[in-house]
Amino acid sequence: DVQATVVTEGEGFVLDGTLNHVLDGHSADLLIIAARAPGSTGEAGISLFAVDADRAGIERQMLPTMDQTRRQARVQLKGLYLSADCLLGEFGAGWPQLERVLQLACIGLAAEQTGGAQQVLDLSVAYMQERHQFGRPIASFQALKHRAADMMLQVECARSASYYAACVAQEVLDPEGDPQVAAELPLAAALAKAHCSETYFHCASESIQLHGGVGFTWEYDPHLYFKRARASESFLGAPAWHRERIAVAILGEQP
Repeated sequence: DVQATVVTEGEGFVLDGTLNHVLDGHSADLLIIAARAPGSTGEAGISLFAVDADRAGIERQMLPTMDQTRRQARVQLKGLYLSADCLLGEFGAGWPQLERVLQLACIGLAAEQTGGAQQVLDLSVAYMQERHQFGRPIASFQALKHRAADMMLQVECARSASYYAACVAQEVLDPEGDPQVAAELPLAAALAKAHCSETYFHCASESIQLHGGVGFTWEYDPHLYFKRARASESFLGAPAWHRERIAVAILGEQP
């Protein structure tokens, strides 16, 4: 998905292209830009650059998004000239670093999703204990208990997945970490992101249902979590994409 291009010019580089869905891209002071050499495909030819966001050749536009609490922007590069000191690492060899950052980001996002799923479960249980129907709290109805129990089961599984991935990430970041455990990072990140994404979205959807009509209103919070759950489900790769990576790894084939 690296669409921006980079060509060498003298002792520097010229970047062109459009970067979509950049988190806080409209307000950031520093941008880390991935660009590829023309004609390169896949993991080859990708370079990373650290760029002052206000320099000439960069246009930024804030995007309207479903989740208004996580703002995104479109960043356009138009003949952006960068000196050699903006290059991070070696030219054309930035993919391993970028891939590692994305895997660690997936683990961080999975932890956020687990926390969000736990919160909507807590909100739902608290509301069910307060809301009365037919003379008793709706939390006493067996059908609603089953739905809450299913939410709790998924949250606990998501927590285990995110904890496992975090332990693997710790081994990666620790200079004295176990390399055998660190090698599990791609699978751990994909597993956590896939499972936690679906758990969060399921729990957020159930929370709205368990709140009834008020679940859609601005006076209650479930709609905020629902929007974040839906947006973060696609962010950094949808569950189906991560499961495909897991399947490829298990089968021992190259994507």
